[in-house]
Amino acid sequence: MKKSLGAHTLLCPAPVVLVGSYDLERKPNLMTAAWAGLCCSKPPCVAVSLRPATYSHGQLVRSGVFTLNIPSAAQVKQADYCGMASGRDRDKLAVLGWTATPGEYVDAPVIDQVPLCLECKVIHTVELGMHTMFVGQIMDVKANEEILGPDGKPDPAKLDPLAFLPERRIYWGMNKILGDAFALGKDLL
Repeated sequence: MKKSLGAHTLLCPAPVVLVGSYDLERKPNLMTAAWAGLCCSKPPCVAVSLRPATYSHGQLVRSGVFTLNIPSAAQVKQADYCGMASGRDRDKLAVLGWTATPGEYVDAPVIDQVPLCLECKVIHTVELGMHTMFVGQIMDVKANEEILGPDGKPDPAKLDPLAFLPERRIYWGMNKILGDAFALGKDLL
């Protein structure tokens, strides 16, 4: 029998993303977010929700673009830092020793050391209580070559994505492939 836990943020795991934007002085900034995910196939879109109090929120509203940089589990300490420090009073990339390249399709930073990046243009915003959800159309995906498999696509074992479990407030590595989608359940059809 299931026990009721009430209304909580228990969709887990949640992907850990580093939201990239430029401030008015064109300083690149990163903010860690876990309220993010794919939300449309055509056009390809993601949604990320930020609190208006964050420095990054204002940058997305102003610029209408952002990047979602997907860190690996090996970058958990850096990702955690980017969620605790504010770009209002420090240069997070300088602290981390990271560098950024301007996006090719949007005016937002692509973080060189983070293995996967989605360049996004805001196409919708929705006010949701204490968060604003930004729906971004994916204009391009950039991947460091070392995470690509022989087929030229990101290899999840090489990417080793990082996840967040909200109710436990812990990060989780996800580097275990369980099988092929749309194949494992075929014998049940």
